[in-house]
Amino acid sequence: MTDIIIDGDEPAVGCCNPTLAPRISAEAARQLSDDLGILGHPIRLQILDMLAQHDGDVCVCDLEAALPVKQPTVSHHLKLLRSAGLIDCERRGLWAYYFVHRENLDALRQRVVGQFDSLR
Repeated sequence: MTDIIIDGDEPAVGCCNPTLAPRISAEAARQLSDDLGILGHPIRLQILDMLAQHDGDVCVCDLEAALPVKQPTVSHHLKLLRSAGLIDCERRGLWAYYFVHRENLDALRQRVVGQFDSLR
């Protein structure tokens, strides 16, 4: 039971369901929040969609041309996706070619779906 103190009064005790507790641990909740956060921007979703359509690499210039934002914004979102391990790139001369880490994207999907399935 959780006690709630209101204005220095005696602790209040939950009245309806004193055994109520989260089923998701703090660590699992943090992981789900991080997973949803990386997916929580339309540009990142569009980047993932474009990269997932190709088995090979996609030049950064093609990504920049296809998105409704400027190059620094595209670079920012690419950096976040790389930090999350969902994509990576290979440099060839002046250009960077991006690709999806499908196994990491699949793992992310399984974590998110698994957590949402547990809410049913």
